Amino acid sequence: MNVDAAVAAVAAIAGLCTGVFAMLAFRWSERDQAKPTRTSLHTEAVLPPGVDTVLSVLRSSAVVLDEADAVVKASSAAYALGLVRGGKLAVEPMMQMARDTRRDGEIRQVELDLPRRGTGRGEALAVSARVAPLGSRLVLLLVEDLTEARRIEAVRRDFVANVSHELKTPVGALSLLSEAVMDASDDPEAVERFAGRMQNEATRLTNLVQELIDLSRVQNDNPLEDAEPVRVDELVAEAMDRCRQQAGTKHITMAVGGAADLHVWGNRGQLAAALGNLVENAVNYSPARTRVGIAGRRVSAPGGDLIEIAVTDQGIGISEKDRDRVFERFYRVDPARSRATGGTGLGLAIVKHVAASHGGEVTVWSAEGQGSTFTLRLPEAGAVRDRERPADPSAEGLDDEDRPYETFNDPLPAHPAPEVLP
Repeated sequence: MNVDAAVAAVAAIAGLCTGVFAMLAFRWSERDQAKPTRTSLHTEAVLPPGVDTVLSVLRSSAVVLDEADAVVKASSAAYALGLVRGGKLAVEPMMQMARDTRRDGEIRQVELDLPRRGTGRGEALAVSARVAPLGSRLVLLLVEDLTEARRIEAVRRDFVANVSHELKTPVGALSLLSEAVMDASDDPEAVERFAGRMQNEATRLTNLVQELIDLSRVQNDNPLEDAEPVRVDELVAEAMDRCRQQAGTKHITMAVGGAADLHVWGNRGQLAAALGNLVENAVNYSPARTRVGIAGRRVSAPGGDLIEIAVTDQGIGISEKDRDRVFERFYRVDPARSRATGGTGLGLAIVKHVAASHGGEVTVWSAEGQGSTFTLRLPEAGAVRDRERPADPSAEGLDDEDRPYETFNDPLPAHPAPEVLP
């Protein structure tokens, strides 16, 4: 009996100890589960209620810093701009602003130029940073990207300055010539000479105003609202008619090839103006007794076939440093030639906007002393192509890329493939 009682007592004591240990383990487990993690401390316990939700819908890049300058919360835009790296605010001027604001509670704002991530060209990212206290220990940093706004403002400012300069030149000339006419009222030959120059300046002013109107129209209008299938050979014929007199005066031969049976989809008036500007430039900047060629062809592309219309000249050419800027408004490779050629510096800008609004592009290949090739690429009017494309026995077995580009009887010197502008 004594042995049985002892065994029972030991078993009872062991069961009691097991129960106590099990209860303590359960308590410890509950305490570990309730202990806040680093993430929960930052997003739930530290951030005031509702702040996390508000920051997630802000368009600005948002960063919340604690008293140790650690990042408590950062939006995806802040990471995209490179503001936060490795859990730390990576921009020292912003970090200093946050420390000053934490010290005195004053709201601060500054504009900064930051280097872009992933580029080695030294391009600056313009931002506006605003720092404000958030509660007693946190600091909120809001960053706005001003890069695009600054670019648009610079374009607008340059445009206004250029327009003012371009309008001032012919207006000033007209004023001086009118005074000269008044002073030479007794000299019929002088009056006639000055009147002719006044007419030239008035024509130049009219052309400038008209091209400004055209540029504004192609920038604001949606050309595809009035889109239709347009025959390329008709566009080429209209462009040649526009420049025929100038070409005849300089004894420039114009040759056409490959434009038959090609169709593009778009606004006929804008497309005719764009191609006319390219042909007119080729004639204006070519020496006398040279040739200007206009060639068309169909090329394959991932999104559908494209129609290429290339305008080639044997003119003065464009240097490499000017090639990327020829499509800017009012930019001229040689400003001294503008008065001789009658150009306004808006023609290629109009071509660029027309091509972009039609889902295409314009590119240029050029070499000084050899000439230039401007290539206009536009989407093909596919329905018209399928319905009207005739069989061409001479092209059987050829892919689109193998078709002859220039089909003149006496072709111009072959230029390399046009370079695509960035």
